[in-house]
Amino acid sequence: MADDRLHLQHGPIDLILHVDASEDIRARLYSCAKKRFRTVLEELVAEMDLLKLPWSADQVAPKGRIAQQMFRAVFDSVVFVTPMAAVAGAVADDMLENMLLESQNPDSCVDHISRMYVNNGGDIAFWLNAGESFSIGVVDNLEIPELNTKANLTYESPVRGIATSGWRGRSLSLGIADAVTVLAKSAASADVAATLIANEVNVDFPGIEKRPASEVKDESDLGMIPVTVAVPNLPEDKISFALLKGAKTAREFIKTGKINTAYLSLQKQILVIENDDKIERAIINN
Repeated sequence: MADDRLHLQHGPIDLILHVDASEDIRARLYSCAKKRFRTVLEELVAEMDLLKLPWSADQVAPKGRIAQQMFRAVFDSVVFVTPMAAVAGAVADDMLENMLLESQNPDSCVDHISRMYVNNGGDIAFWLNAGESFSIGVVDNLEIPELNTKANLTYESPVRGIATSGWRGRSLSLGIADAVTVLAKSAASADVAATLIANEVNVDFPGIEKRPASEVKDESDLGMIPVTVAVPNLPEDKISFALLKGAKTAREFIKTGKINTAYLSLQKQILVIENDDKIERAIINN
């Protein structure tokens, strides 16, 4: 079967979009997405110096639409974070919103669309019509690409954004989590929360190697802050301790309504924090 997804790439932005609808509707929305995408990187670069600054209450608000979403996603943070923590999710949110607005314009076609999503390197924004659902799979370690868990999100769920962070892959993390996947109301919110939770999954142990972020990734917004570049095999008690530190932050985010669910993984120990009477599930050696 032919691939009916749309791939858009410019610089560091690499998107996969899908509209579950007829071919003519899909072509209409993909055309709209292509037009919007042409301006995305230029808008972000224009305010990059501002977006790399740590959030503070007296910071000047950005002007661009995506930049404003990034700013809102880190608003009121009490720990170090820059709006760049939300960039991948905010781009996904904006591209999805752009297609949704097009579908609701005169000659509306929204009732004929089942689902839409925008995947920006694993940070995903999605939209569902009534009666539809969206299934996702979580892979803890891209070097060992096996499906570690799945989630099925329905139209009734408040979740419309998914993001993953950790020390592996393209992420830079202060912590040692293999993966922290967050479900939230938007991809930008999930992106920031996943970053901050993953930063807290940490423990002191010989062999954990960290280097200044600017040495790992050119022009990183983290500057000289040490980020994790290697993690040895850890004793089970150290793994549990690190996960519980991350879980504390996840519970705080759930309590304040910033996220719905967090999935934390480190060396095959898994901790799931859910927004269901604050249920906490530990799966050891999954």
